[in-house]
Amino acid sequence: MVAQPPSRPGPPRNADADFERVLRRQVLLDRAHFSPGELDGRAGSSLASAARAYARERMGGLNVDEAAIADMLASNDPAPVLTTYTITQADVKGPFEPIPADMMKQAELKALGYASAIEGIAEKFHASPTLLKRLNPQAKWVAEEEISVPNVSRSTITGAAKVVVSKADQSVMALDSAGAVMARYPATLGSERDPLPLGEWKINGVSRNPPFNYNPDLFGDAKPRHSKAVLPPGPNNPVGVVWIDLSKENMGIHGTPEPSIIGKRQSHGCIRLTNWDASELADLVKPGTPASLVER
Repeated sequence: MVAQPPSRPGPPRNADADFERVLRRQVLLDRAHFSPGELDGRAGSSLASAARAYARERMGGLNVDEAAIADMLASNDPAPVLTTYTITQADVKGPFEPIPADMMKQAELKALGYASAIEGIAEKFHASPTLLKRLNPQAKWVAEEEISVPNVSRSTITGAAKVVVSKADQSVMALDSAGAVMARYPATLGSERDPLPLGEWKINGVSRNPPFNYNPDLFGDAKPRHSKAVLPPGPNNPVGVVWIDLSKENMGIHGTPEPSIIGKRQSHGCIRLTNWDASELADLVKPGTPASLVER
């Protein structure tokens, strides 16, 4: 047998170009109200799901290639992907302190705020702290400093007629009166111990910046020494910055202290969104809005 020459490697991938392409798609989907979750410049399941949903709802089908989706997003929204932001005194004021994992330790704190200034600034722009550091490698993260951030200024939408929570799609959708999708958000939905309660429910109301009433009987991973406790409000509260109460007892749609894991880990039975997506959904609903929790 004649030995074959070694195959020549193809041209090296341009990591910066890949990063810019992915970040562009994340930002444009976010602005189109088809949230990819936390913006990080990395391709992943939440981005792919958001793109599929956009193709289905805005382009008439699922068999739409990546380039066509990118073209449609860009033609509908030509605004720059990045913008500048001047860090304020409020951004860096604090107090900032680490959040303990133990619920009993959290209950001892006065508030469950951000652990650092960059965490709070990142959440303001729907981004991971790592992304902001990549965009601003020389930043000192001090007041009056100008930094580059994702341009996530969304158009205003109002008046959802219905909310649909899809187990198969791992998403929450806000529908208008004609049944069209106004907004779609990636979600973490229930667990094996506390599965998503499929059925027809209603929104009871919205609570912003709520405390969290911790009941260890409802948590499969609670420690034996745990007791009932009230955890203070804050973005790192277990339900984040908003609680949308459902007519199903002990069930709600809410924010999260960990936006990076939305759609990637189980919850304790409720429906978890990023804080910014939960906040937008809270603006769209009112008491009595129907909420369908469906398999598909």
